[in-house]
Amino acid sequence: MMQFISEIGLNYNNNFNLCYELIKQSKLSGADIVKFQLGWKGKQNEINYLDYERLSELHNWAEYFEIPIMFSIFNEESLNLIKEFKPKSIKIASRTLIDDLKLCEKILDLDIKTFISLGMWEDKSNLPFQNKNLIYLWCKSTYPNSLNDLKKLPKDFSDNSSSKIVGFSDHSIGIETALIAISRGAKVIEKHFTLDKSNTFVRDHTLSATPEEYKLLVSLGRDIYKKINNGV
Repeated sequence: MMQFISEIGLNYNNNFNLCYELIKQSKLSGADIVKFQLGWKGKQNEINYLDYERLSELHNWAEYFEIPIMFSIFNEESLNLIKEFKPKSIKIASRTLIDDLKLCEKILDLDIKTFISLGMWEDKSNLPFQNKNLIYLWCKSTYPNSLNDLKKLPKDFSDNSSSKIVGFSDHSIGIETALIAISRGAKVIEKHFTLDKSNTFVRDHTLSATPEEYKLLVSLGRDIYKKINNGV
């Protein structure tokens, strides 16, 4: 089964009400999951402040548009907060994988589907966890990815590959690299999502997909995935 994660992250520009439209457009663009970041630049005076009330609102909006919501968890306080919402899945950012293995273990112990990005994990042939509930996503933590960054993109994302990396968290400009990953067997694509790529409030806008681009990515990606699984 192919999954597309719409990474909203900080692309709501510290305008919380904009999250409603970003969730709506993610759903209309074909995303399977919409994702935010919890605990990163998340203090009350910072640009990604999400308390219990705001998290409740995000969950209500996602439920209204019938799209699952997921969060990258950056600290134990955020983990305790998100547990109150009984998440079905969770994300571990590569920064957390490097900085806080104990937090990663606590997240994996929840025994729910857990996605782990490997952007800052250098030795991708030696992965830190082998839990059955996790999915590794190949990634490079540059914003945006250069061509040299992408030369190490796995040639095989299939279940039979030796790397156990079966998805791609895409920081490149455009949708082409994500489609290459799908053609190599990737089953999960995470792509940043924006309503305006020219916005400079945060750096992620430039490497994000607009609703039109994301819809094309999903349409072409699902068709490629279907053809591969039918022996093409």
